Amino acid sequence: MNKHRCGWCEGDSLYEDYHDNEWGVPVKDDETLFEFLILETFQAGLSWITVLKKRENFRKAFDNFDYKKIANYDQIKVDELLDNPGIIRNKLKVKATISNAQAFMEVQKEFGSFSTYIWGFVNGKPIKNKLQDYKEGPANTALSDTISKDLKKRGFKFVGSTVIYAQMQATGMVNDHEVSCFRYDEV
Repeated sequence: MNKHRCGWCEGDSLYEDYHDNEWGVPVKDDETLFEFLILETFQAGLSWITVLKKRENFRKAFDNFDYKKIANYDQIKVDELLDNPGIIRNKLKVKATISNAQAFMEVQKEFGSFSTYIWGFVNGKPIKNKLQDYKEGPANTALSDTISKDLKKRGFKFVGSTVIYAQMQATGMVNDHEVSCFRYDEV
Protein backbone atom coordinates (compact mmCIF):
# COMPACT_ATOMS: atom_id res chain seq x y z
CA MET A 1 0.00 0.00 0.00
CA ASN A 2 1.33 3.41 -0.98
CA LYS A 3 0.76 5.78 1.94
CA HIS A 4 0.88 9.55 1.67
CA ARG A 5 3.33 11.00 4.19
CA CYS A 6 4.24 14.53 5.12
CA GLY A 7 6.66 15.84 2.51
CA TRP A 8 9.47 16.62 4.96
CA CYS A 9 10.26 12.96 5.62
CA GLU A 10 9.96 11.37 2.19
CA GLY A 11 12.93 9.64 0.64
CA ASP A 12 14.89 8.69 3.76
CA SER A 13 13.98 5.44 5.51
CA LEU A 14 15.13 6.67 8.94
CA TYR A 15 13.05 9.84 8.58
CA GLU A 16 10.05 7.89 7.29
CA ASP A 17 10.21 5.42 10.18
CA TYR A 18 10.44 8.28 12.70
CA HIS A 19 7.52 10.04 11.00
CA ASP A 20 5.39 6.88 10.82
CA ASN A 21 5.96 5.70 14.38
CA GLU A 22 6.90 8.61 16.64
CA TRP A 23 6.45 12.13 15.31
CA GLY A 24 3.28 13.71 16.59
CA VAL A 25 2.31 10.80 18.84
CA PRO A 26 1.28 12.21 22.24
CA VAL A 27 4.01 11.46 24.78
CA LYS A 28 3.07 11.64 28.44
CA ASP A 29 5.92 9.81 30.19
CA ASP A 30 8.67 11.95 31.67
CA GLU A 31 11.53 9.77 30.41
CA THR A 32 10.56 10.16 26.74
CA LEU A 33 9.72 13.84 27.19
CA PHE A 34 13.21 14.39 28.60
CA GLU A 35 14.80 12.47 25.72
CA PHE A 36 13.06 14.66 23.16
CA LEU A 37 13.89 17.81 25.09
CA ILE A 38 17.58 16.89 24.98
CA LEU A 39 17.52 15.84 21.32
CA GLU A 40 15.70 19.04 20.34
CA THR A 41 18.26 21.04 22.33
CA PHE A 42 21.10 19.46 20.37
CA GLN A 43 19.18 20.02 17.14
CA ALA A 44 19.16 23.82 17.62
CA GLY A 45 20.85 25.26 14.54
CA LEU A 46 21.09 21.88 12.81
CA SER A 47 18.77 19.61 10.84
CA TRP A 48 16.67 17.01 12.66
CA ILE A 49 18.04 14.22 10.47
CA THR A 50 21.53 15.00 11.82
CA VAL A 51 20.31 14.36 15.35
CA LEU A 52 18.18 11.39 14.37
CA LYS A 53 21.19 9.66 12.79
CA LYS A 54 23.11 10.10 16.06
CA ARG A 55 20.22 9.22 18.37
CA GLU A 56 21.55 5.81 19.41
CA ASN A 57 24.96 7.33 20.09
CA PHE A 58 23.26 9.96 22.26
CA ARG A 59 21.41 7.22 24.15
CA LYS A 60 24.66 5.43 24.95
CA ALA A 61 26.62 8.59 25.75
CA PHE A 62 23.89 10.07 27.99
CA ASP A 63 23.04 6.96 30.03
CA ASN A 64 19.85 6.27 28.08
CA PHE A 65 18.68 9.83 28.85
CA ASP A 66 18.45 9.08 32.57
CA TYR A 67 17.96 12.62 33.87
CA LYS A 68 18.76 11.58 37.45
CA LYS A 69 22.23 10.44 36.35
CA ILE A 70 22.71 13.35 33.95
CA ALA A 71 21.91 15.88 36.69
CA ASN A 72 25.00 14.63 38.54
CA TYR A 73 27.48 14.61 35.66
CA ASP A 74 30.87 16.03 36.61
CA GLN A 75 33.62 17.62 34.55
CA ILE A 76 35.17 14.22 33.80
CA LYS A 77 31.89 13.11 32.19
CA VAL A 78 31.58 16.43 30.32
CA ASP A 79 35.09 15.95 28.91
CA GLU A 80 34.22 12.37 27.93
CA LEU A 81 31.12 13.61 26.09
CA LEU A 82 33.08 16.35 24.33
CA ASP A 83 35.53 13.69 23.11
CA ASN A 84 32.74 11.45 21.78
CA PRO A 85 32.61 11.67 17.96
CA GLY A 86 29.25 9.88 17.90
CA ILE A 87 27.33 12.86 19.29
CA ILE A 88 27.16 16.57 18.57
CA ARG A 89 30.07 17.90 20.61
CA ASN A 90 28.91 21.34 21.61
CA LYS A 91 30.16 22.35 25.04
CA LEU A 92 27.27 24.74 25.74
CA LYS A 93 24.68 22.13 24.76
CA VAL A 94 26.36 19.42 26.86
CA LYS A 95 26.41 21.71 29.89
CA ALA A 96 22.81 22.75 29.17
CA THR A 97 21.82 19.08 29.20
CA ILE A 98 23.10 18.78 32.75
CA SER A 99 21.41 21.94 33.99
CA ASN A 100 18.23 21.00 32.11
CA ALA A 101 18.18 17.63 33.91
CA GLN A 102 18.40 19.48 37.21
CA ALA A 103 15.66 21.94 36.22
CA PHE A 104 13.55 19.02 34.93
CA MET A 105 13.61 17.41 38.37
CA GLU A 106 12.68 20.72 40.01
CA VAL A 107 9.61 20.89 37.74
CA GLN A 108 8.77 17.31 38.72
CA LYS A 109 8.91 18.28 42.40
CA GLU A 110 6.61 21.24 41.84
CA PHE A 111 4.05 19.61 39.52
CA GLY A 112 4.37 15.91 40.33
CA SER A 113 5.69 15.20 36.84
CA PHE A 114 7.15 17.12 33.94
CA SER A 115 4.30 15.75 31.84
CA THR A 116 1.69 17.42 34.05
CA TYR A 117 3.57 20.70 33.73
CA ILE A 118 4.17 20.69 29.96
CA TRP A 119 0.79 19.24 28.95
CA GLY A 120 -0.90 21.79 31.19
CA PHE A 121 -0.12 24.40 28.54
CA VAL A 122 -2.55 22.62 26.16
CA ASN A 123 -5.00 21.44 28.84
CA GLY A 124 -3.77 17.87 28.34
CA LYS A 125 -5.08 17.71 24.77
CA PRO A 126 -3.14 18.00 21.49
CA ILE A 127 -3.70 21.00 19.24
CA LYS A 128 -4.77 19.67 15.86
CA ASN A 129 -3.72 21.95 13.03
CA LYS A 130 -4.93 21.57 9.46
CA LEU A 131 -1.84 21.93 7.30
CA GLN A 132 -2.25 21.22 3.60
CA ASP A 133 1.52 21.31 3.11
CA TYR A 134 4.14 20.93 5.85
CA LYS A 135 5.79 24.13 4.58
CA GLU A 136 2.76 26.05 5.93
CA GLY A 137 3.68 24.98 9.46
CA PRO A 138 5.07 27.65 11.76
CA ALA A 139 8.54 27.54 13.27
CA ASN A 140 7.05 28.85 16.50
CA THR A 141 3.81 30.19 17.93
CA ALA A 142 2.62 32.44 20.72
CA LEU A 143 2.18 29.29 22.82
CA SER A 144 5.73 28.07 22.18
CA ASP A 145 6.90 31.60 23.08
CA THR A 146 5.04 31.32 26.40
CA ILE A 147 6.39 27.84 27.18
CA SER A 148 9.92 28.89 26.22
CA LYS A 149 9.80 31.90 28.54
CA ASP A 150 8.47 29.81 31.39
CA LEU A 151 11.13 27.13 30.92
CA LYS A 152 13.88 29.76 30.84
CA LYS A 153 12.50 31.29 34.01
CA ARG A 154 12.83 27.83 35.57
CA GLY A 155 16.50 27.58 34.58
CA PHE A 156 16.29 25.62 31.31
CA LYS A 157 18.76 26.48 28.54
CA PHE A 158 18.61 26.14 24.75
CA VAL A 159 14.82 26.19 24.93
CA GLY A 160 14.01 28.97 22.51
CA SER A 161 10.56 29.15 21.00
CA THR A 162 11.56 27.27 17.82
CA VAL A 163 13.14 24.43 19.84
CA ILE A 164 10.01 24.25 22.00
CA TYR A 165 7.68 24.20 18.99
CA ALA A 166 9.70 21.31 17.53
CA GLN A 167 9.39 19.58 20.91
CA MET A 168 5.63 20.14 20.84
CA GLN A 169 5.42 18.61 17.36
CA ALA A 170 7.63 15.65 18.22
CA THR A 171 5.75 14.80 21.43
CA GLY A 172 2.26 15.24 20.02
CA MET A 173 1.29 18.40 21.86
CA VAL A 174 0.53 19.73 18.40
CA ASN A 175 -0.46 17.66 15.37
CA ASP A 176 1.26 19.21 12.37
CA HIS A 177 0.88 16.22 10.06
CA GLU A 178 -0.47 17.29 6.69
CA VAL A 179 -4.23 16.61 6.55
CA SER A 180 -3.62 14.24 3.62
CA CYS A 181 -0.96 12.29 5.58
CA PHE A 182 -2.05 8.84 6.72
CA ARG A 183 -0.92 9.70 10.27
CA TYR A 184 -3.05 12.85 10.59
CA ASP A 185 -6.12 11.06 11.95
CA GLU A 186 -4.13 8.33 13.70
CA VAL A 187 -2.38 10.57 16.23
